[in-house]
Amino acid sequence: MSPLEWVAVGAIGGASALARFFVDGIVASRVASDFPAGTLAVNASGAFLLGLLTGLALNGESLLLAGTASIGSYTTFSTWMLESQRLSESGDQVNAGANLIVSMGAGLAAAALGRLIGSHL
Repeated sequence: MSPLEWVAVGAIGGASALARFFVDGIVASRVASDFPAGTLAVNASGAFLLGLLTGLALNGESLLLAGTASIGSYTTFSTWMLESQRLSESGDQVNAGANLIVSMGAGLAAAALGRLIGSHL
């Protein structure tokens, strides 16, 4: 990787992490619930975009910047797991289970849809 690619990965990754923060906050402020809808929205939309990139068959530097730097910084596995653990520890087994199941289902469906659309572009 060239120095310019390293800088691009850092800049794109930072911007994508900020986008995650804002999207999560906007969704969470509109959905009055203990369910972590903001994280679900971020991860499902990120799965869709990764599916789209896969369908477009990007590779090399394009995939590095669009997939790893951008979408990799936008989505958040660790927050999903932490929120599930906190819901479970607080006794909210319904939301904890729903967070795990709905997130996996939505992520898989979004990725499949993105890949389908990308393969037709």
